Amino acid sequence: MKAWPTERIGDACTIFSGGTPSKANPNYWRGAIPWVTAKDLKADRICDAELHITQQACDESATKIAPAGALLMLVRGMGLANGMQIGEVTSPVAFNQDIRAVIPPARIESRFLLLALRHCLANDGAGVLSSAAHGTLKIDSDALRQVAVPVPPLSEQRRIVAILDEAFEGIATAKAHAERNLRNAREVFERQLQATFDPKVASWPVYRLGTLCTQVTDGTHNSPAYVEMGVPMLDSKHIGDGFEIDDSRAEKFIAPDVDAQLAQRCKPSEGDILISSRGTIGKIAIVKAGQDFNIMGNMILLRFPSSVDRHFIAFYVLSRVAHIESIARGVAQKGLYLGQVRDYEVPVPSLDEQRRIGKRLQCLQTEAARLCEVMKRKLATLDELKQSLLHRAFGGAL
Repeated sequence: MKAWPTERIGDACTIFSGGTPSKANPNYWRGAIPWVTAKDLKADRICDAELHITQQACDESATKIAPAGALLMLVRGMGLANGMQIGEVTSPVAFNQDIRAVIPPARIESRFLLLALRHCLANDGAGVLSSAAHGTLKIDSDALRQVAVPVPPLSEQRRIVAILDEAFEGIATAKAHAERNLRNAREVFERQLQATFDPKVASWPVYRLGTLCTQVTDGTHNSPAYVEMGVPMLDSKHIGDGFEIDDSRAEKFIAPDVDAQLAQRCKPSEGDILISSRGTIGKIAIVKAGQDFNIMGNMILLRFPSSVDRHFIAFYVLSRVAHIESIARGVAQKGLYLGQVRDYEVPVPSLDEQRRIGKRLQCLQTEAARLCEVMKRKLATLDELKQSLLHRAFGGAL
């Protein structure tokens, strides 16, 4: 382990804020100088921005120019929830007040400082990240100035940067492959789903859900009296992937007598299909054997006779989510209404055909979910590897 000297950012570097030229003066916004905001801080290197301003805007407002070699760091905004956003300026740019420019001295390489800051601020901002009074995340300027970074000789800084950049390039390539495979797994299943229910191919008899179902209802729209323990009370946020509804994540419970009263209107049982009707519309779950819970009014329950395969119906609804969302009504919050659901038309083949299609799509869905999980684990492992390399590099153990 090498013992390198450390220096505080505020002592070693020049730090200053930016600003926003008046939007009321159109002459300020017709120039060629990139004006960087949070949305432009998405890469390690910054040479351009979505908006551009004139030299007059720089001269007559609080915005400032960051020279090539400076680092720009987001210090305010909800973008900080996704981690520290830092980029190296490769050509002069202006920037707004939510960003700080950090200009390192000649003895510290800009790229080395960027990576060192990524390492030092990796764990929730290492004490510099906090929330403003209105909930917006921010980096405290005084705390940032106190952050100490290791400063080895320039030759060592350049060696570390070269090793990390090569490693990170490989990690970025691997992540791109994993993300593409993740998209492919989802798209293959989606294509199969849409092809199965293509009306040009599937010329089956059509029924309204109100005719097909033995019951179409929704949960209670009133807030019942809750108890510490009892029957779980679920809403649409408890619907997960794969038609699962997770009653283990229940946060609210009702007493058995309240559950019995609500059951006069609605009580899910094995095989029922639940559809989210508010918020994220069209999420689907199939109630499993042994599950005992009740539901709020943002879910609609569909109950079918034994002549209907639940998975066939669930997959058909899944294939039509975009259309279902489009027919939702409302001003403050759009939603599905019972009448719309009862009138919704579904093509229904023979029971044997329903079961064959349902089983085939279940297998495809399971395999797609497995591949997605593998790719998600790979992406997480690659992120961990990147942090591990940073830790070793700035611990002197690379």
